[in-house]
Amino acid sequence: MTGRAAAGRVAITGLGVVAPLGNDVPTLYANLCAGRSGVRRLAIRDHERLQSPIGATADFDGAGRFPPPKLRMLDRVAQFALAAAAQAVAQAGLEPARLDRERCGIAAGSGMGGAASTEDGYRVVFETRTDRVPPYSVLAAMTNAPAAWLGIEYGFAGPNLTYSTACSSGAVAIGEAARRVAAGDADVMIAGGAEAPLSFGVLRAWEALKTVADVDPRDPATSCRPFARTRSGLVLGEGAAFLVLEAESHAQARGARVLARVAGYGLATDCGHVTRPSVDGQARAMRAALRAAGLAPEAVGYVNAHGTATAQNDAVETAALKAAFGAHAARLPVSSTKSMHGHLLGAAGALEFVIAVEALRRRVLPPTMHLDVPDPDCDLDYVAGEAREVAPFVAAASNSFAFGGTNAVLVATAD
Repeated sequence: MTGRAAAGRVAITGLGVVAPLGNDVPTLYANLCAGRSGVRRLAIRDHERLQSPIGATADFDGAGRFPPPKLRMLDRVAQFALAAAAQAVAQAGLEPARLDRERCGIAAGSGMGGAASTEDGYRVVFETRTDRVPPYSVLAAMTNAPAAWLGIEYGFAGPNLTYSTACSSGAVAIGEAARRVAAGDADVMIAGGAEAPLSFGVLRAWEALKTVADVDPRDPATSCRPFARTRSGLVLGEGAAFLVLEAESHAQARGARVLARVAGYGLATDCGHVTRPSVDGQARAMRAALRAAGLAPEAVGYVNAHGTATAQNDAVETAALKAAFGAHAARLPVSSTKSMHGHLLGAAGALEFVIAVEALRRRVLPPTMHLDVPDPDCDLDYVAGEAREVAPFVAAASNSFAFGGTNAVLVATAD
């Protein structure tokens, strides 16, 4: 990582998720490796008006977790963030009262913030013609709500940062938090992403972009098909993933278990088109992450791909992987777990980095599902159809590419 060498390495000491297929990391990973799909038909308001009424939902009820006065101020996106971060903090064994909380901070990514709260407020105004909207509408809808609530929850008085770079938001939050730790500006950062986009207005807007998958008439759960010739688009998902990042010396001093390390972070912008991906931009982000980690391409044993199942992205990402990894790309296992948990937008990069870390730790690679008909333009090893046990490897990477052209790549190592 960039920053003062004296600050040392950035340790990951806690992981937490709320996601389709599991509200904790072991459950999520077991379901992914079993090839299960979290994609289903939605039962949201006005779902019958949608062209593709499917999504990957999290089995999560905030009413059982938060007292009613607090719940009224929390959009689902903040509920997800608080629940996922609590798992990471518990695994890390953090005791906030025993920390120098001025040297502890939060970094959260979200592409759409409290989208459901925004939509609900508009419904009240335009459908009922009332002059009164819920008094906490702004507080629930603001994009920095997850970070704000996390700061309040743990009393962390250091940096409190929100990143909104569309689909790379969560990855950028983790990368920028790791930079602060590596530079010696913070001892501990809770970093990740959260998104709750499964409301009618959001889904209808994504349909208008012509990027949403057609519903498979035989089995809606198989509608997201990254890298397949039959792919027709993405399926939106919801959830959150957060990590505890800390200076390795700080983790060692308190006797914490180091799960892995954030070894590299690459950030590059396409500077071309707001929706069309760029081989060069994606490859530059991958190369930058490898340089920051001080690793040769051959050290990477797994990549969790951005893999959205859109026609352009999957072919471009395949070409970018070849450009960045050279001859090693032909031997490099790559999978898109979006085939099972959907596209979590601003939370995608955080969730998929957690999955990459688990692949590194467990040495079992999750598959790309529903890849029955290969695309000639997508000709890498996509771990198709079933999980794969592998020998120990040095590093795992996670790709996150966004509308607007912000490309972020994270690299984790075990030592």
